[in-house]
Amino acid sequence: VGEELAPAIEPLLQKQIVVKGSSMTLKLGDSIIEYAKEFKFYMTTKLRNPHYLPEVSTKVTMINFMITFEGLSDQLLGIVVEKENPELQTKKEQLVIESAKNKNKLQEIEDQILYTLQNSAGILEDAAGIEILQNAKVVSDDINKKQAIAEKTEIEIDEARQGYKPVAMRTSGLFFCITDLANIDPMYQYSLDFFKGLFITAIMNSERSEELAERLEFLNKEFLESLYRNICRSLFEKEKLLFSTLLTIKLLEMENKIDEAEFRFFLTGGVSLGDQ
Repeated sequence: VGEELAPAIEPLLQKQIVVKGSSMTLKLGDSIIEYAKEFKFYMTTKLRNPHYLPEVSTKVTMINFMITFEGLSDQLLGIVVEKENPELQTKKEQLVIESAKNKNKLQEIEDQILYTLQNSAGILEDAAGIEILQNAKVVSDDINKKQAIAEKTEIEIDEARQGYKPVAMRTSGLFFCITDLANIDPMYQYSLDFFKGLFITAIMNSERSEELAERLEFLNKEFLESLYRNICRSLFEKEKLLFSTLLTIKLLEMENKIDEAEFRFFLTGGVSLGDQ
């Protein structure tokens, strides 16, 4: 669909269902059709940034599948840590799983305690109930100790991962730079899998170094050159200079090296745009 929905599906969106006994019907145009409770209706759009009227939002559930800067940064951080330090990433993933299991177990214990209290006439006189509560306390204390150790370990792992965060954030910014190319021509659209593939290749091909800062510098240089080469292959010659400009501006912006007033002057040529 586009930004406007066909009036013909309005009865469906408003769920104008007629119930007669065990049967359910819906009128679409001049036709009356049977309706099932299990029926689900999905609409998708290829528009990158659609704007729907408020009344549309009241009839449907909208889901935006576009990835965010923070979400992509986390994904890329996971990728670079996995390639650079596989043991660290594996340990991080195991801790996440273990933490989730511990929280679920604690919830089960709480539910069990509440059930016991609710269904016991006199908890102090109920030997089985007392035993359940005692066992629940022992298990709960054990889980809390494990959880405390896991959280401490997770903090240590996250501190080690933070060293690679600058390259993840920079790379994430470059992805949103190439998505802007679709504003020039709709055919300039690149998948996230393609972008991740370039990133992984750059990690494998970039020069190694024992010094983290130097290693990240090599990685940034290799990926930027790889991204430029691969994207330029799909661009018209007249768009290549514009792409170079977009990359430069994005990199300077992420390093806080752009003066907003000067940049606005550069874009408008000094023409006044009012308060906007």
